[in-house]
Amino acid sequence: MRRLDVRGRTSVITGAASGMGAEIARELDRRGARLALLDRNAEGLAALAADLTGTGHTIHTIDLTDDDAVFAVAAEIAASHPHVQTLITCAGSSMLGDMDQSSMEEMRWLMDVNLWGTVNITKALLPVMRRERAAHITHLVSIYGLAAPAGRIPYAMTKYAVRGFTESLRHELERSSVTVGAIYPAGVKTGIILHGRYAAAIDPAVAARAAAAQAAMYHTEPADAARRIVEATVRRRARTMVGREARLIDVLTRITPAHYWNAMRRPLRDAIDTTTPIASRHPS
Repeated sequence: MRRLDVRGRTSVITGAASGMGAEIARELDRRGARLALLDRNAEGLAALAADLTGTGHTIHTIDLTDDDAVFAVAAEIAASHPHVQTLITCAGSSMLGDMDQSSMEEMRWLMDVNLWGTVNITKALLPVMRRERAAHITHLVSIYGLAAPAGRIPYAMTKYAVRGFTESLRHELERSSVTVGAIYPAGVKTGIILHGRYAAAIDPAVAARAAAAQAAMYHTEPADAARRIVEATVRRRARTMVGREARLIDVLTRITPAHYWNAMRRPLRDAIDTTTPIASRHPS
């Protein structure tokens, strides 16, 4: 498959103001790409843009769950960027909470952000990307789109939905110039779990402890993850694991798809317990 040359071509990145989105922007900037950077955080976008060395970049403050605003910004990007070659969707949020703790409103909000925000920008930019001889869409899913842990029902269901959307779109576009790939990160030290939301029914101190327990398990540096994600994009790969935890879970879910949780439960014990204050827990 034809490898993409990003120099002078435009990459659109959602969730670009922080975390993986910002690291991917820096990596593409180093490779000479033009960037259209999208996020709700205007200050974060401005700070990132000031840190980049390339030219031709644009920033767009946008709520990706607003359909009309997304299609308007897609038209704006098309007008200012003649060659939109890649789209990398990083925008999303995490949420702690099991079924009893999570309200329908909270779960719908997360689905709007993680799934419909991804669908919105992809649908809006797809006609523009079809004009290119070769283009690629990269969706950041999550390892929780392959393995669904306890205590993460809202997050896991959104990521399984993004995975389904990504795979179906890849098959739909197989005879076109646009390819589609999914990235499954795990263990990347971006702080998403620490800055994500938790169900209102959870004691904040318990939520903070559970989030810190999961964050302590992460080993992959964001810059390393960004290089792998950009390389997967320019190589137009359909499926990429990022982080050693992702590779292990990928293998585990293939070997024992019905029983992988037996192996995951113990390492994730502290990170999935969102009911018991740490002072009340019995030592093991």
